[in-house]
Amino acid sequence: MKGSWQMDKKFQKIRDDFPILKQRINDEPLVYLDSAATSQKPQAVIDAVADYYQTINANTHRSVYTLGQQATDQYELARKKIQNFINAQFSKEVIFTKGTTDSLNLVASSYGEDNIQAGDEIVITYMEHHSNLIPWQQLAIKKHVVLKYIELTSDGQLDMTDAVNKITDKTKIVAVAHASNVLGVTNDIKKLAQIAHSHNAVIVVDGAQAVPHQPVDVQELNADFYAFSGHKMLSPMGIGVLYGKKELLEQMSPYQFGGEMINSVEKFNSTWSELPWKFEAGTQNVSGAIGLGKAIDYLNNVGMEEIAEYEQELVDYALPRLLNIKGLTIYGPHDSHNHNAVISFNFNNLHPHDVATAFDMDGVAVRAGHHCAQPLMKYLGVVATVRASFYFYNTKADVDKLLQAIADTKEFFRV
Repeated sequence: MKGSWQMDKKFQKIRDDFPILKQRINDEPLVYLDSAATSQKPQAVIDAVADYYQTINANTHRSVYTLGQQATDQYELARKKIQNFINAQFSKEVIFTKGTTDSLNLVASSYGEDNIQAGDEIVITYMEHHSNLIPWQQLAIKKHVVLKYIELTSDGQLDMTDAVNKITDKTKIVAVAHASNVLGVTNDIKKLAQIAHSHNAVIVVDGAQAVPHQPVDVQELNADFYAFSGHKMLSPMGIGVLYGKKELLEQMSPYQFGGEMINSVEKFNSTWSELPWKFEAGTQNVSGAIGLGKAIDYLNNVGMEEIAEYEQELVDYALPRLLNIKGLTIYGPHDSHNHNAVISFNFNNLHPHDVATAFDMDGVAVRAGHHCAQPLMKYLGVVATVRASFYFYNTKADVDKLLQAIADTKEFFRV
C-alpha cells in the first residue's frame, strides 16, 4: 500500500494521459464528475482504435487474407484479456455486446424466455437502473410471473433480511446491481448468489458501476450472468460484455440471427455455431473490442486495487465536506467507508437541472435527473438528484472545485 502523498502524486500524473481533461469549459478548467455516465478515454485507447482503422480494418472470422486474420486475432485477444480481467473460467464465457443494456436484454430474451413460466417469481431491487429493471418487468408481464422488489435500509443500502424473505423456492431469477449508479452503495453479490442458489435460482448482475472501479472475480462472486459496459471503463462507446457460465450459455437460444452465428443454413432450418459466436450475430464492433482490450491493459497497469483505494480516499475527502453544507441532502450511506465514488444530492429547493447548469458555469460537469432509476427516485421521494461521480483521474482539487461550485450556486440563487 502506497502512502497517501505518493498515491496522490501518481494519480495526478495519470491526468496527463487524458486529452479531454486539458480543455476549458466556460473559460474554466474542466472538472469532469460524470464518469458514472461515461468515462473519459486515455490517449492509449484513442490511438489503439485509430491504429485499427489505419492498419488492419477488416471483418473478423470471414477472410483468409492477412488483414482479416489480424483483425480476428486482435478481436479474440481482447476477449482473452476480458476473461483474465474478470477471471472467467473460459474465454467462450465472454460474449461481446453493445453494452450492459444489450447484455441484460440478451439474458432476459434468451434465458428468461426459455426458463420462466407462469407462477414463477423474479426478484430485483429498488436501486436498479432501468436496464436491469425493464427487461424483467416486461418478461414478468409477458410470462405472467410475479416481480418482487427487495427493500432498502434507511441509509439506502440493500436490506439483506428482506432479500432472504423475498427470494423463495418460486424465485427463478435474481437481478441486482453490483454497485448503485445513484446511492453509492456496493452490494454483497457473493451473499446474494448464495441465497439465490439455495433456492435453485440464477443471479444476474449489472456490473456497469463496479467493473471500472474495483477488482471483480466472477468465479469468486459465483455470478451466473454478469454484464458491463466498456465506455464506463475507458473504452469506446458501443462495446460491452456479457459473462455467463458456460453450462447456462450452451443451453440458451440465440438472441439475434444472421451472419457468423450459424453453423449451417438450409432452406427450412438452421443450426447454430458454438460459444461464444452463437450470440454474436452480424458484423461486430471490432474497433470497440480492441479499444476495450487496450483499456484493460491500461487499468491493469495502474492496478485495480490501487484504483479502488485511491477512489476511497477521494470519497473520504469529499463526503464529510458535502455533509457539512447546510441545505445539502445526501442520498445513500453517510459513512464514507460504505459509500463508493458516486455521490447523489439535492440542494435546498433548487431543481437539479438548475444546479447542474450553475455548476457548468464553473466548469464542473455533473449529472442531473432521474439517472435512469425512476422507481428509485419515487422510493426516495424526489423527482431527480444531482450526481457527482468520481474516477481515478479525478483529484482532491476537483472535489474542492465542486465545493466552490456549490458555494457559488448558493450565492447566485441566494439560498
